[in-house]
Amino acid sequence: MSSTTAAQVTQSSPTIAAQAPASTAPTTRSSSAQSADAKGPLLWTVLIAMFMAVLDVAVVNVALPTIHTELHATGAGLQLSVSGYTITYAVLIVTGARLGDLWSHGRMFRAGLALFTLASLACGLAPNIGALIAFRGLQGVGAAAMVPQVLSIIQRTFNGPGRLRATSMYTAVIAGGAAVGQVIGGLLVSANLFGSTWRPAFLINVPVGLAALVISGRVLPKDKGEPGRGLDPAGVAVLTPTVLFFVVPLVLGHDEHWPLWGWLLLAASALGVAGFVAVEGRLGRRGGTPIIPGRTLRLPGFALSISLMFVVMAAMTGGFFAMTLHLQGALGFSALDAGLAGAPAAGAIFVVSMRWRKLPPRYYPWLVVTGFVVVALSSFALAGVLHGGTTGGLARWILQAVNGLGLGLAYSPLLGTMLARIPVTDAADASGVISTTAQISQVVGIATFGTLFLNLLAQAHVHASAHAITVVMIVTGIVALLGGVLATRLVKVR
Repeated sequence: MSSTTAAQVTQSSPTIAAQAPASTAPTTRSSSAQSADAKGPLLWTVLIAMFMAVLDVAVVNVALPTIHTELHATGAGLQLSVSGYTITYAVLIVTGARLGDLWSHGRMFRAGLALFTLASLACGLAPNIGALIAFRGLQGVGAAAMVPQVLSIIQRTFNGPGRLRATSMYTAVIAGGAAVGQVIGGLLVSANLFGSTWRPAFLINVPVGLAALVISGRVLPKDKGEPGRGLDPAGVAVLTPTVLFFVVPLVLGHDEHWPLWGWLLLAASALGVAGFVAVEGRLGRRGGTPIIPGRTLRLPGFALSISLMFVVMAAMTGGFFAMTLHLQGALGFSALDAGLAGAPAAGAIFVVSMRWRKLPPRYYPWLVVTGFVVVALSSFALAGVLHGGTTGGLARWILQAVNGLGLGLAYSPLLGTMLARIPVTDAADASGVISTTAQISQVVGIATFGTLFLNLLAQAHVHASAHAITVVMIVTGIVALLGGVLATRLVKVR
């Protein structure tokens, strides 16, 4: 495969972050809660910023071939220009969440948004691939500071039915970014505005980010953080390299042919997890504030829901990514056509995200189980449609929509009911855990499903690619079935 295609293996399509709680239970209203008139602009401001962070991943993936040509980038350079964002984002999310508790969620959101916007401008003006890699890392830092605050801001501002509506919109915006990013990226690169080719893929964030900054200064809460919280430097010092050691080999492993240093880093990350648990346990026993509180992990159903979220995110991003490689690499789809091919699934996720809460709460665990089963059956059906080397036509579109329906059913009620159990005071820490899990699960999904696809693609022709995507879809279906079995345990959680 080309260096560009190989580089794409390191990055998922849409980054889907943590979903805010869908609780109908009464909660203590934050002192920084906004008036009714201010809530609408506040919600749209944080959602637009989140949309940019999601959009940025898909838009850049589409622009990679042009970046490769114009900046004379090697495969490794392209790889780092994409994965630099993912690595810094995943490593720093938990720290960003705690800094929001410490210094104010509104301030951290604005700081992250400002850095993300500035880094987007720098990426759009980057003179060479080295500069682009560095500025992409800065984008990841900005996203890690901005994204975790969204959950806390929503939870502290909205109550009851208003929170349900806000969280549904949150999930819908994320799902919309999955499809819109590919389409916008294809349009911007194809339009070649003012001869700028790939650069508008980054520069589009600048006017949107500036507008969001102006509005956020007026509508975001003027909170002062959570009293009594510290940064937990020991926990940060252990967790940061642990996540780094885990993510880097998964992001770079395939392109580097899985070298020894990658396996050593993965082993070191396992030791880091043990060390982190020991450090956090000691701090908790001394009455400190661990960066990942044990009481949050011990909430009913939280650990189970985190595990299920990992499964659904890994299966979704890995399956989507392999499908994109097949459509573009073997069937000759353009970047825009490949983006449009994912629209049915994203549209179905969008609809489910807005409507699932209409059902009685007693059905929510069974919605998750049903979602996994639907994903499994539609994946098996897609394997049957694509194994002959054709595009699948209308049948593929319908099955991708059904697949998105299942993903929406598995994802939205799962996170909504999980976060409903989290106290307002722990929202930031929960956001950090969930966002980190979401990022890592996507990296794992791309590393496993992407590697499986490329290893099966012995020769770059249609039938070899059809065989590879067929196997990937079957494996996706099996993973989804296992997730459905695990999800049945949610029925017992109260």
